[in-house]
Amino acid sequence: MIEARDLTKKYGELYAIHKIDLKLDRGDVFGFIGPNGAGKTTTMRILATLLNPTWGEAYVGGYSIYSKPKEIRRIIGYMPDFFGVYDNMKVIEYLEFFAAAYRIKGDKRRKVCDDVLDLVDLGYKREALVTSLSRGMTQRLGLARVLLHDPQVLLLDEPASGLDPRARIEIRTLLKELRKLGKTIMVSSHILPELADICNKIGIIERGELLVNDDVTEVMRRVRQQVVLRIGVAGDAEPAARLIEQTSFVEKV
Repeated sequence: MIEARDLTKKYGELYAIHKIDLKLDRGDVFGFIGPNGAGKTTTMRILATLLNPTWGEAYVGGYSIYSKPKEIRRIIGYMPDFFGVYDNMKVIEYLEFFAAAYRIKGDKRRKVCDDVLDLVDLGYKREALVTSLSRGMTQRLGLARVLLHDPQVLLLDEPASGLDPRARIEIRTLLKELRKLGKTIMVSSHILPELADICNKIGIIERGELLVNDDVTEVMRRVRQQVVLRIGVAGDAEPAARLIEQTSFVEKV
C-alpha cells in the first residue's frame, strides 16, 4: 500500500529526510518513531501529496505521488499533528461540513457522520460545541474527520501528542479498532513503547535518516538489549569512567 525509495527532501544544504526506503503492505500498522524535527512530518506530508520531495519515488495504493496525487488523496486519511477546528460549530456540524466536501450526500451523510462518531466514542457529544471538547476529544474528532470517506490508508502524525495518560490510552484503543478494520496505518510518535503493542512494523528516524526499519518484535528485542545507566560520582569522574570502560558488557561511557 505504501512504498518509498530514496525519498529525500532538502532545504538548501539541510536534509529534512535523506534516502528513506519504506514498504507497507495492506493491513500493516507502521510505528514511525523519532524526536521532534527528525523528519516524521516531512515524510508523511510527502506521502499525503502535500509536499514534493527533492528526489526519490513514492507510491500509495499503487499510485505515484508525482502523476496521481488526486487518486492518492481519495484513498488516504491524513491527520496532521496540529489541525484547526471551527469554534462556532457543533460536533455533528463540523463532520457534516467535511462530509459535504467529500461529496457524501443526503441521508448517507448523516449516517456516515453518526457512524464515525460512534467509532471514536463521541456520539454523546454530537450536539456539543467543538470549543467545549477536551484536547483528547478534539484529537478523536480529528480522527473521525479523516475516516469520513472510509480511506484505505491512514497517515496519523503524532495523534497522542500533548494528551494526558487517560486520553493516550483512548487513542491507542481507537488505533487498535482501526487495525481490526484492516486499515493500513502509518502513525508517528516520539515514544516507542506507546506504539509497540499496536504496530507490526517499526521505523526509527533521526536527523532525517531511517536508522531502523523492521518487525516490531525484532526492534523491541534489540532495544531491550541496550540499557543506559546514569551514574553519579562523588569526586573525580575520570578514574571511575576508566574502570567502567574495562567492563566487558559496557559499550560506551
